[in-house]
Amino acid sequence: MNKLLTTLFALLIFFPACAQLDKNSDLYKTILTKDSLLFDVGFNHCDIKQFENLLSENLKFYHDKDGISDKTKFLTDLKNGICNEETHRKVQRFLVKESTEIFPLYKNGVLYGAVQNGEHRFSEKRESQAGIAKFTNVWQLENGEWKLTTSFSFDHQAYENNTGKSIFDNETEIEKWLKENKVLTLGIGIIENGKLQQVKVFGEISKGISAPYNTIFNVASLTKPVTAIVVLQLVSLGKWELDEPLYKYWIDPDIANDPRTKKLTTRIILSHQTGFPNWRWMNETKKLNFQFDPGTNYQYSGEGMEYLRKALEKKFNKSLQQLANELIFQPLKMNDTKYVWDKNVDTTRLATGYDKDGTAYETVKNETPNAADDLLTTVEDYGKFLVSVINGDGLSKKVFEEMTIKQVASTKGKHFGLGFEIYDLDNEETALSHGGADNGVQTLFVILPKTKNGLLIFTNSDTGVSVYETLLKHYLGDNGQKIVDIETK
Repeated sequence: MNKLLTTLFALLIFFPACAQLDKNSDLYKTILTKDSLLFDVGFNHCDIKQFENLLSENLKFYHDKDGISDKTKFLTDLKNGICNEETHRKVQRFLVKESTEIFPLYKNGVLYGAVQNGEHRFSEKRESQAGIAKFTNVWQLENGEWKLTTSFSFDHQAYENNTGKSIFDNETEIEKWLKENKVLTLGIGIIENGKLQQVKVFGEISKGISAPYNTIFNVASLTKPVTAIVVLQLVSLGKWELDEPLYKYWIDPDIANDPRTKKLTTRIILSHQTGFPNWRWMNETKKLNFQFDPGTNYQYSGEGMEYLRKALEKKFNKSLQQLANELIFQPLKMNDTKYVWDKNVDTTRLATGYDKDGTAYETVKNETPNAADDLLTTVEDYGKFLVSVINGDGLSKKVFEEMTIKQVASTKGKHFGLGFEIYDLDNEETALSHGGADNGVQTLFVILPKTKNGLLIFTNSDTGVSVYETLLKHYLGDNGQKIVDIETK
């Protein structure tokens, strides 16, 4: 054990020479991805191949209870221990993400490795026991690939969760849902007290490829609230008006001769009162038209959001992608979020969409932004966005109030505000929500402005909606039950 302490001390005194990495840096995300693949996939699912791929041939593993292991001994102990047929899935490892510190390692100015410090919790499900320990991992680039070369696991002790329910203690049940409902990938984000507290991704991004914590999802109509906040921030800055007629900037050729174009405003579009169909291709003529006078009724419309995008881009001479980058994505460090497909999309983290029979859909690759659909993002990125919405970041008090006021009745006793659907939950509490549904996409979020709590659900299957009810009730309690009751009455 003296050797363990000496080596550990040598690593610790090195840290002051290298600054701790920002949590939004590429290297930080890379190391967390490797951690996720090693433990969420390899350890928790007994995927030995993940360990074989990520462990250096020169691995040294130091454990304060079990001594020192090399790669061969480590893998042998894993196969014969928790991963044998009798004890399979007995132990689960959970990273205490907020404890994670990552420090780069350089030689002659060239990055060659990284040190990862943190805490991890272990749940021994069969005995309903839990433990917590500290760890230090040294990752090193070997022939351009990140490998775990040295690992210390120490200060093991019993763990009691004093905060009440543990958010992801239901992993076994979640995986059961995935199999029963033919959902390949499930991403969950939990917001508590105005902060993104938990991010977890389960399953596979495609058949045989395990999903990392930063899996990239197409989130379908969850695109619309992002576009809405872009516009509402511009309104808050005094650069755009909620009730200014949009014909000054854009008139669609299909309705150029219809005088009702002069009635279209941002408020009418964000509350889905344009009179447009959802999409023009749904019409027999394939052309855009008014199905009722703007501002007189509710009808959900992606076309309205696209109409607004074209007006914005005309006025500001910038694409929606550029406007979102400046106002939302860059300030919030949503580095994996974009409206358009480009060479920077990391396809190794992209969740493929599937139908109910497990057949993959073709990946959507938009070359121009769609204000209503097909945003690419991660649970963590979109969670940051929802936190900013809850906290009113970038919005004036007046605009925030306009956003959360009932602009028009929608369905099932609900209403639409500006960009968000509104649920009445009694006790003067409301929920803001939006869903997304496309081929191979089912997504949903619910946020509670009063308590500043919320839930974000991403799935990559036509059948993903089948897990909503249980998740809503589990994570949002009585409020989740009220939402389920409204939707199923």
